[in-house]
Amino acid sequence: VAAWEANLRFLEDGRFGSNKMKLMVSQNLPFIPIAEAWEAGSDVILPMDEDVARKQVEQIDAKVLSNRKPAYCIKGGLFDAMKDAGGTVLKVTNDEAARAGKLFEETEGIDIESAAAVAVASLVQAVNNNEVEKDRSILLNITGGGAQLFKRTHKIHQVQPRLIFPINADKATIHEAVRGLFVKEMV
Repeated sequence: VAAWEANLRFLEDGRFGSNKMKLMVSQNLPFIPIAEAWEAGSDVILPMDEDVARKQVEQIDAKVLSNRKPAYCIKGGLFDAMKDAGGTVLKVTNDEAARAGKLFEETEGIDIESAAAVAVASLVQAVNNNEVEKDRSILLNITGGGAQLFKRTHKIHQVQPRLIFPINADKATIHEAVRGLFVKEMV
C-alpha cells in the first residue's frame, strides 16, 4: 500500500510520468488469504478455519507474510490500491523462494530474507509467464539483505521472552501481566 501511495504522489508531482504502477503482491503457499480473496473478487479476506490457517502458516518459510488480518479490506487498503492501479497476487512455494534467494545471492552477492526471496520468485514467475513487459521499470522491495552474512560474522544472543500468552488470552490477563513489567507495586 505504501508503494501505491508513493505512486499517487509521483503522479501528482508530474515529473515521473502519467501511468500508475501495477501492484503485484506476493504470497507464500500454502497460506494465501489475500490471493484467495482477490481471486474471488472479494473486498474482504474470506473466512478461514483457524486450525487450517495455523497449519498453513507452520508450512511457509516467509512467516512475515502470514498475517491473517492484513490491511486488505480497510478503506484505502490493499484491495482498493489493487483495484485502482491494477493488480495481481502471485503465489510462490518455499522451494521456488529458496531458488530465487540463491539466485539473488549469486547475482547480487548478498543473501536476502525469505519474504524478499518470495518477491524475487514472484518476479521470476511473472517474467516467465509474460506478465511483465521486458521494457518495464520494476520496483522490487528487497528486505533483510545480509542477515545470514551477519549471523556468520557476529555472535548472536538469543533473547528469551518475559511473557508468553496462550493464543486466546483474555484482555485482563494480558493487561495485568504487561502492567507488571512496568509498574512496581508500592508496599
